[in-house]
Amino acid sequence: EYLDFTAGIAVVALGHNHPDITAAVVDQASKLVHCSNLYHNEWAPQLARNIVESTIAAYPQGTQGIYAQAADGRSPARVFFSNSGTEANEGALKFARKYGKHVAELGTLGKGTSEALRGDPNLKCGIVSFTGGFHGRSMGALSVTANPKYQKPFTPLIPGVQTAKYNSTSEIGAFVDERTCGVIVEPIQGEGGIHPAQVDFLRALRRRCDQVGALLIYDEIQCGLGRSGKLWAHQLYPEDCSPDILTMAKPLANGIPIGAILVSDKVAELIKVGEHGTTFGGNPLACRVGCTVLDHISKPEFLEHVQNAGQVLEQELQQALAPFVGSTVVELRGTGLLRGIQFASDPTQIVDLARDRGLMLVGAGGNTVRLVPPLNTSIADIKRGAAIIADCVKQFAAERKA
Repeated sequence: EYLDFTAGIAVVALGHNHPDITAAVVDQASKLVHCSNLYHNEWAPQLARNIVESTIAAYPQGTQGIYAQAADGRSPARVFFSNSGTEANEGALKFARKYGKHVAELGTLGKGTSEALRGDPNLKCGIVSFTGGFHGRSMGALSVTANPKYQKPFTPLIPGVQTAKYNSTSEIGAFVDERTCGVIVEPIQGEGGIHPAQVDFLRALRRRCDQVGALLIYDEIQCGLGRSGKLWAHQLYPEDCSPDILTMAKPLANGIPIGAILVSDKVAELIKVGEHGTTFGGNPLACRVGCTVLDHISKPEFLEHVQNAGQVLEQELQQALAPFVGSTVVELRGTGLLRGIQFASDPTQIVDLARDRGLMLVGAGGNTVRLVPPLNTSIADIKRGAAIIADCVKQFAAERKA
């Protein structure tokens, strides 16, 4: 028996063998698993509606980007389904490219720039991503994942991508310009080592994107859907940091493959039927389970538990690891149940020691061990996991000294 602090890399938000998930899978599998999006199925529009409505309800102060309201007070935001996180990001990048052409053709960016871009709208195609980010392994998503370990075997990558320093507000103006169509960023980096974005950084990105007519894309595939203690990690930030596009996947169907792209009205109105497609995306099985997952995660009492569990985990680790901070342990980071412990050296042995003690852990960038347990993990199990980690670190530190 194992205590899982990986959740399938932040996927099984409701844990393993959840009765509501099992019931939804069994019932839907006995009716209709797939019919393609050539035909209507009841669960895809239901999940899309639930995503939009729960997002708006969880952040009533939102007025920009995906939170912009129509004249009648309703949200005109729309959802496109895919099969995975990397596909969701591919779709977001495609939408940004089309939006860039639209802005170029409007000619609203100043006389000299507008004339050049109107003459060739394809010039407004630049995409900016950031150091430490991870957005997937398909070609477009890989191109905005600035890690040589992932990129080098598959170069050359798609053109037009620049990489700026994460959390460096001073670099934004130099990288995001009138030829930029989209900026993609994780509000809390997961694979890169659990690094939250600074408020001023996201605020400056939002402002600069508005200035140059670019879309701000938040990749919340790992940090979203309750992981931070809010429905979306960006909801921890002020309203003037809101995105134009939000991508999601991992926990949305608790292990059944699914991804989704939530887009604002100004993006949705440009994407015509048939311009982007998917065979399996939006299938009734995945969307039925997605409705079940979102029904649990979006409840205020569920998110309150994530916040409380995250605080307990932080307190337990801070107390237990205090003797090792500054030597074996560099830093503890994160929020909610998205936590990282950065070590002074390769922590692979920590992961191995924990597994031997019945605790499953997963690594991340920068000598970091990532802690991403299911969001409904009990407080007792949170404390048990923290105690095992402390025991492993104690042995690890002792062996390093010997």
